[in-house]
Amino acid sequence: MKFEGTERYVATDDLRMAVNASVALQRPLLIKGEPGTGKTMLAEEVAAGLGKTLIQWHIKSTTKAQQGLYEYDAVSRLRDSQLGDGKVEDVSQYIKKGKLWEAFTAEEQVVLLIDEVDKADIEFPNDLLVELDRMEFFVYETGETVKAKHRPIIIITSNNEKELPDAFLRRCFFHFINFPNKETMKDIIDVHYPDIQSSLVQEALEVFFELREIPGLKKKPSTSELIDWLKLLMADDIPDEVLKNRDQSKAIPPLYGALLKNEQDVQLLERLAFMHRREAR
Repeated sequence: MKFEGTERYVATDDLRMAVNASVALQRPLLIKGEPGTGKTMLAEEVAAGLGKTLIQWHIKSTTKAQQGLYEYDAVSRLRDSQLGDGKVEDVSQYIKKGKLWEAFTAEEQVVLLIDEVDKADIEFPNDLLVELDRMEFFVYETGETVKAKHRPIIIITSNNEKELPDAFLRRCFFHFINFPNKETMKDIIDVHYPDIQSSLVQEALEVFFELREIPGLKKKPSTSELIDWLKLLMADDIPDEVLKNRDQSKAIPPLYGALLKNEQDVQLLERLAFMHRREAR
C-alpha cells in the first residue's frame, strides 16, 4: 500500500516518500509549508489514493486536546436528573465522541487529519502525546478504555505560526512542502485547467513569481490564489498580451484582488509604480 499521488494532486517525489515513510513507521506525518501549498488537500488525496475514509479535525485557537477524545456534558445530565429523566443512569448518553475516538473505533483503517495544529494553545500537542503513542485513551466517566482497532494514518498540518514542542516533534515524521517552482506549478495548473492556453500560463507565471519576489510584501500570493487568478483571467477573457506587455509604471496586475490580500501590499505596489513613473520622466 503506497501513495503515488492522484490525478487531482501533484505530489513531488519527496512528498510521496514522506507519506509512505510515515505509513511504514506508523508515526504521524507533520506537514509544514506556506499557507496555500496544499497541506490540507494532501490528506484528502492520501485518503483517496489509498482508498481510505478521511476524518478531519480542524483546529481553532480555542480547541482543547480533550475535545479530540470526547466531551462530557455534565450540565445536560444535571438538568435531566432534576427533571427525573431516567436516562441519567446511563453516563454514556452524555458523552460526545471526538475525532480521535471516531478514528480509533472505525472498522477499517482511516486517514485522520489534524489540521493547523499550531493554531491551538502551545500545550495542545503535548496533551495528545500519550494518546498518539499508545493509540488508546481512558474515559473516566464510564471507566472504559478506547483502543484503536486499526492504527490510523495521521497527517498533522502546521503553518509555522508557533514552535511545536520537541517531545511532540520526536514522535512525528516531518516534511516541509517547498513552494513549487515554475515547472511544478505548470503541472498543478494543468490538473486544474487542462485546456488553458499555454501562452496565458507562461505570462501569468512570470507576473506571479515576480510579484512573490518583491521585497517587503506582507503576504506573498500562494498556489491556491494563483489558481483563482487564472480562473478570473479566463472568465474575463483577459488576453495574455496584457500580461506580456505589462507597464512597470502600472505595477498592479489585472484582477489583483485574487493575488493581494491586504491594503499594505496594494499600497506597496502603487508606490513602486509611482517610482517607475518618476524614473521614466
